[in-house]
Amino acid sequence: MAISTWFRPPRHLLILFLGIMGILASALGWLGWRLLQQDRALADQQVRARLEAAADAVTVELNRHISDVEETLTRLALLSTQELPVQIAKPATDLEDGAMFAVLDGDGVDAFPRDRLLYYPSLRAAAEPPPTVFARGESLEFRRRDYPGAIRAYRTLAQSADSATRAGGLLRLGRVLRKANQHESALSVYADLAQMGRLLVSGLPAGLIGGYGRLEVLHQLGREEELQEEASGFRSALAAGEWPITRATYEFYTADLERLLPPGGQIASAPDRYSFGLADGVESLWQMGNLAVQGDRRDGRRTVFAREQSALLVWRGGPERLVAFVASDEFLESVWLGEFTQTLAQQGMTLALSDAAGNTVFAPFDGDATHEIIRVAAQTGLPWNLHVASVDPSVVLADLEGRRRLMLAGAITVTLLILFGGYAVTRAVRRETEVARLQSEFVSAVSHEFRTPLTSMRQLTEMLSSDRVPSEERRAEYYAVIRQESERLHRLVEGLLDFGRMEAGALEFIKEPLSIDDLVNEVVDEFRAERGVDGSIIADGADGGMTVHADREALGRALWNLLDNAVKYSPESAVVHVDVAANGDGISVSVHDRGIGMSPEELDGIFEKFVRGKASRSLSVKGTGIGLAMVRHIVEAHDGDVGVESVLGEGSTFTILLPTEKRK
Repeated sequence: MAISTWFRPPRHLLILFLGIMGILASALGWLGWRLLQQDRALADQQVRARLEAAADAVTVELNRHISDVEETLTRLALLSTQELPVQIAKPATDLEDGAMFAVLDGDGVDAFPRDRLLYYPSLRAAAEPPPTVFARGESLEFRRRDYPGAIRAYRTLAQSADSATRAGGLLRLGRVLRKANQHESALSVYADLAQMGRLLVSGLPAGLIGGYGRLEVLHQLGREEELQEEASGFRSALAAGEWPITRATYEFYTADLERLLPPGGQIASAPDRYSFGLADGVESLWQMGNLAVQGDRRDGRRTVFAREQSALLVWRGGPERLVAFVASDEFLESVWLGEFTQTLAQQGMTLALSDAAGNTVFAPFDGDATHEIIRVAAQTGLPWNLHVASVDPSVVLADLEGRRRLMLAGAITVTLLILFGGYAVTRAVRRETEVARLQSEFVSAVSHEFRTPLTSMRQLTEMLSSDRVPSEERRAEYYAVIRQESERLHRLVEGLLDFGRMEAGALEFIKEPLSIDDLVNEVVDEFRAERGVDGSIIADGADGGMTVHADREALGRALWNLLDNAVKYSPESAVVHVDVAANGDGISVSVHDRGIGMSPEELDGIFEKFVRGKASRSLSVKGTGIGLAMVRHIVEAHDGDVGVESVLGEGSTFTILLPTEKRK
């Protein structure tokens, strides 16, 4: 149906329908928008609910770990000085890397395991020999400058059974050997001193003094390869917390190594970052004050942050000491939160911890978070603020996405149904309106067709009945006209009745073998005689006299209607050609005129009932609009087909295709 036909009168029906459809579409759109809004709010609520549940689980887990630590610390803080080292060894050995126990009292700090602490805030005082033990050797060394005598004195002390005296003797022996330029002997002495490890001599570990003494001698001798190898080992020992030293000592020896190395020399890498965190954590705990010495008890948990590193401190104060648990952020990530972070990642969530100042303690994800909840330390009782964020909501909302897709598919389906239904209803209404219009035009055309012959018959009958005919010749002419108009009326009435029976499927066709050439010639002759167009109809028969199985009267009427249309729509060129030809296994009968033709838009509906070409109105061509519809009914009843080819302004060709008698 052409678009232009949609806007023919009555337009108010179309406007009313479009208005209703617009209201329905708007209501559907608003409802869909509201559903999407509610679904989005539900999705946000579900994401937050899962984040809240994850935050609760993490809070419970962290509090459980800290409570277990506090229970252990409480038990250890009440032990005696003799029992503590034995009882603390087992839990300290079970600790993963990145965590340790520290015992603080008025004298200093002890670390368990001891290699976890890079440096100490304070060292315990060591029992060293009185100065008089080394007085004779120092007098020979410093006052008399008698290096051989001093060497003999110190060597005797270096062989003492007392380890402190032996360490002091080795320290002084190595020094004086260097002064006496006996460097190889000094290297050997420093090696012996280094073997004494953590024993304090002159306030420093013997292993540290011996190892560094060898480095200085090697540097003095220019033995670069040995120097670089031993410097790497010395740096590794510092990084491993092998000796109990203070922070100042650690930083001094770390920096001074650069002085000893040859140009371009390299040593072992810096310590793992958690070593700094543990050391700074213990130092912070020491600076808070050791109240255990005063007999007070202090319990607590907190996070300290230094050098962009953090450490968890949990402590319990006993009557004699303070026992603390210190853990780095790596320990939290790998041991306490390892399983949680993996589980949360699978659920599209991530976890972060921060201290009260906003410093990040633990944050494995640095991307954008769509939703985030924060539990402050005051709410959880933890020493951190807890952050749980959703970084991939599609994982959390997988089930909601399915429902959203289903809802969207439903909305699209309903929209398409409304559009299709609206189109179908509108098309049906327009079609029925068009049929009503065509029926109205049909009634008008039929009335006109009846009125014209009736008017002629009435006038002639009045003249004949009133004896006003001037001659017998004219009287005979009038009778012939009356007879012709009567036959025209009869044909018109029979055509309408037959078309009605065809539409109802009640018309029976009496089929018999017919010569198609004979039938065409008979119909053409009758048409010429009735219409008085004897030279305007040219019939070309087919060779061989092909026959069809058909109803003579019905098929003749179909051909008559095609001839009638061809003549009526060829006002300037009345010549019409009728061609009969073989067409495969069938016969084609074509009626070709050189009249006004039709546009392509008209061809689609030209065989519909009541449809007439546009030229019928402009040329005032008479007709009822059922001729071509009747042709289609008749041809289809004979298992045939009818088609048309037309060019506007050049004419039209109507072709009937029928099966031959052999096919029947």
